[in-house]
Amino acid sequence: MKKILIIGAGWLGLPFAQQLSALKHQVIVTRRSTDSLSEVPLELENKAVLDLANDDAAKKVRAIVDNNAIDIVVGSFPPGFRKGSGEEYAQQWQKIVDGIKDSAVQKVIMVSSTTVYPNQPGEMREDDATLAKANCENALFSDKARVMLQAEQSLLDSGKNFTILRLSGLFGPHRHPARFVPHLKQISSRAPANMLHLDDAIKALLFAIHAVDQQVLNVSTPTTVDKATFYQAALESAQLKVDFPPVVAVEDKRIVVDKLLQSGFQFQYQSTLDAL
Repeated sequence: MKKILIIGAGWLGLPFAQQLSALKHQVIVTRRSTDSLSEVPLELENKAVLDLANDDAAKKVRAIVDNNAIDIVVGSFPPGFRKGSGEEYAQQWQKIVDGIKDSAVQKVIMVSSTTVYPNQPGEMREDDATLAKANCENALFSDKARVMLQAEQSLLDSGKNFTILRLSGLFGPHRHPARFVPHLKQISSRAPANMLHLDDAIKALLFAIHAVDQQVLNVSTPTTVDKATFYQAALESAQLKVDFPPVVAVEDKRIVVDKLLQSGFQFQYQSTLDAL
């Protein structure tokens, strides 16, 4: 049994916390406000308000860690790019690292994203995205990628045992990919649909606790189709009738998960179409 702090009990962090609790781990979850924390299910009794945007966030992290004898810290919160505040993400991760410095925390797990990879077609493996490469090859890496890589680097430099999971596009309950279609300006028949079901994201987090250390790992459904095929299948699965965006033939990256599979991980869904 471990004592696990989950920073960010949202769409992924909350069901992950519930799974850990069912496995008899002691779990503490955080959200940014008292109001949002009140929405956490009653079975998760241990919870705390933690807003990483605050200046005293590192001290708050340390207090939670020390007061609860935390073994493992999991950071499962979005960077906030859609809200225009993504630049703070790297600073927030630095506050977590500062908060656990010289503490008894044994391991930190970071929920990162395949956003880190350069904007070019081809297979993407873990070594294809590092902060050093992003700083040298500015034209290929987006500003979002650099922010994410800076956040990862803070953990890599922390001196703590870590696992960084780079998750691809998440979908599942209340986040069906068919909902994304009306917001897409175009869809490519040559770009792989790098997607990951919530169940496999949770499974990967559980795997990271026990099975892998000091690793950066891609997590994306191993077998996929092009985006046009995937989103058409998603619409059919959801029985949703909307206008399909223009289909283009623009190639894009494919996320490779060989390293994760070689570590012994087994996906629940082998194909993105099976996961719909």
